[in-house]
Amino acid sequence: MRYLIIILSAVFLFTACQKAETPPQASPSAKRYNMKGKVVAIDKAKKKATIAHEDIPGFMEAMTMDFPIHETWVWEDLQPGSEIFAELVVDNTAQDTYWLEKIGIIAAPNPNQPAVQVDERFAQIGNEVPDFTLTNQDGKRISLRDYRGKALAITFIYSRCPLPNFCIAMSKNFSDLALQLKDNAEMKDKIRLLTVSFDPQTDTPEKLRQYGLGYLGKNENADFTVWQLAVGSEKEVRGIADFFGLRYEISEEDKTQFNHSLRTAVISPDGKVTKILPGSDWTPNDLLREMQKTF
Repeated sequence: MRYLIIILSAVFLFTACQKAETPPQASPSAKRYNMKGKVVAIDKAKKKATIAHEDIPGFMEAMTMDFPIHETWVWEDLQPGSEIFAELVVDNTAQDTYWLEKIGIIAAPNPNQPAVQVDERFAQIGNEVPDFTLTNQDGKRISLRDYRGKALAITFIYSRCPLPNFCIAMSKNFSDLALQLKDNAEMKDKIRLLTVSFDPQTDTPEKLRQYGLGYLGKNENADFTVWQLAVGSEKEVRGIADFFGLRYEISEEDKTQFNHSLRTAVISPDGKVTKILPGSDWTPNDLLREMQKTF
């Protein structure tokens, strides 16, 4: 038999000496989609798997991205190269706005097959970031070329996001690092932070300036040298977000909210991707260390 077929049940009975871990429960408004793909990499410590998935009808096109998987029992069998099917749960009320459930391994890794092909349409470590143009909080057009010679971190938000572990955490981390560096002449000259809004209908440059001031202390003379916020047309922002693997869509339950993932990228002074941070479990100092590695 060419492939070993393994079906993992969604319910696992722990032995008496093991402590059960209850996975998060989706809200009644959560959406569910069938998904099929191949595992590229796994991170057991963070309970995340990088999966090159096929098109998910009605939701998103084929791409490679990270997915949280909360069930502990999966990690004993999931390996890079495994072909899986799963149910993608999208719930904007949860701490993780999306995760995988009902994992089934339909083909174990085949040592004679080549590694999963990397999709070069999306950000890869070591690849150069394509140039883009946006408008910053002061109404000035900026491009990636403006950041050459600096270590740059890019993240994505929308100003109306109410979740403390999502956009609020991204903005707090960026503003905290900017404030930390404002009196450090050497670091202030070497590091730049860029927050991109994926809600151009609401987040005008003026709105982003007020949003940024809220994190920098409401000072009229607030310094946006290190940290800038920017927005563009839907097409411009979608192109940048797609490159970095950010997923976002307007919530059907509340048109003022987005279901979205988190993506923060570190880019070297020569314009190449050096690190992708997929969630919010990092600190300003963690980001600073990653950026210092690019000097």
